[in-house]
Amino acid sequence: MPDRLMLLDTASLYFRAYYGLPDTIRRGDGTPVNAVRGLLDMIARLTTDYGATHLIACWDDDWRPQWRVELLPTYKAHRVAEAVAGAPDVEVVPDALEAQLPMIRRVLELAGIAIVGAPNHEADDVVGTYASHADLPVDVVTGDRDLFQVCDDERQVRVIYTARGMKNLEVITEEVVVGKYRVLPQQYADYATLRGDASDGLPGVAGIGEKTAASLLLKYGTLEGLLEAAGHPGSGMAAPVRAKLAAAADYLSVAPAVVRLVRDLDLPSPEQAGAELNPVPDEPRAELERLATEWNLGGSVRRLLTALDLRQ
Repeated sequence: MPDRLMLLDTASLYFRAYYGLPDTIRRGDGTPVNAVRGLLDMIARLTTDYGATHLIACWDDDWRPQWRVELLPTYKAHRVAEAVAGAPDVEVVPDALEAQLPMIRRVLELAGIAIVGAPNHEADDVVGTYASHADLPVDVVTGDRDLFQVCDDERQVRVIYTARGMKNLEVITEEVVVGKYRVLPQQYADYATLRGDASDGLPGVAGIGEKTAASLLLKYGTLEGLLEAAGHPGSGMAAPVRAKLAAAADYLSVAPAVVRLVRDLDLPSPEQAGAELNPVPDEPRAELERLATEWNLGGSVRRLLTALDLRQ
């Protein structure tokens, strides 16, 4: 089969797995394993259905980087459980999910699945960097619309969007982004900046919703072009729009850098990271099978092993 790289927005998937399966699924000591099971089943299905030959589980080394917070203090502020000086803030994560994260990493490592994060950056930035420089077709798996920025039909980069659940996956291409939002993927960060996003603590520009944001970007191309026109009385921009942009000037001066993906992180290449999928060798396979029993992972490990065996 032709090579294809799959990039997982891993936290997006394990949160979805946790909330999609009851946390009454537990191992012998009472620790829930629903997120572990669900994530493994997702990976088995996704890699098989979409023909992935290479896979990277992109990781949030810092889910709320300080440099983004310094630019926009409201960024993800509603999701902070505890502020930590000199270290990443603690995110609001259910205890029953938090307890499963070491198990998730352990099982992925035994399965030979590459896990890549970057200091002071989110998984989105890891995705953005790999998607922007990969020499293979790329599938990005996420429930986060911000990653629509990477869609590129010419380079065969698309998003497998999980927001409606694993039974209703949506393939988002450049063409789909234009059809849904009337902006190009390269305009999507500016569109999100104008529209705002309560889930990320982005207030947006008061009075400018999705339709107005799209129409402004259609006319002016970029946020920079829009603001330049707003600064020239002879540009023909309507006075109410000019006033709304002026009122949000401080926000608009910093928000684009918060919303746009970082695409130039110094990361190991997919080859260096060990992204190529292969059957699991004897020793780690035996350990996975042992953990499947010890941790009550049901058939999830078996389904993952079967999916990886197809890569022979």
